[in-house]
Amino acid sequence: MNAPAASDPRRDWKARAAVLAAALWWGSLGTVGFLVVPLLFANLPSAALAGNVAGKLFAAEAWVAVGSALVLLLASRAAQRSSLQWRGGALLFVIAGLLLALLVELAVAPRILARENLRLWHGVGSAMYLLQWLCAGVVLWKVTSPEPPG
Repeated sequence: MNAPAASDPRRDWKARAAVLAAALWWGSLGTVGFLVVPLLFANLPSAALAGNVAGKLFAAEAWVAVGSALVLLLASRAAQRSSLQWRGGALLFVIAGLLLALLVELAVAPRILARENLRLWHGVGSAMYLLQWLCAGVVLWKVTSPEPPG
């Protein structure tokens, strides 16, 4: 029985960490945004209470996104090829998703909490959250795809 090659993902803990970070990021965004928060609004006694809890969940989710993106950035630095070409261009989607997470948490969420033009900022935040989910999904797709030859 042959030992796995050095480039085998079973031995490459950085590649495995990237896959786990991308899966956590995408899965947690989907779970919180598309399952948990709608359930809060459907089952809690008031929209105000549901909104308060949802805000706390979205804040926690933003820091999960930041942590996941940092792991992915570290994994890209460890890659043999140019960082911008890492996993078929996944790095650009990591950076975009990270920026979206930070913008939602630090720029949009405070306006929603202050109830400043609530309809506008809720729409902007929702669109940015969806874009972040798409970025995280692309990253997950790319880090789980076979490495292109060359």
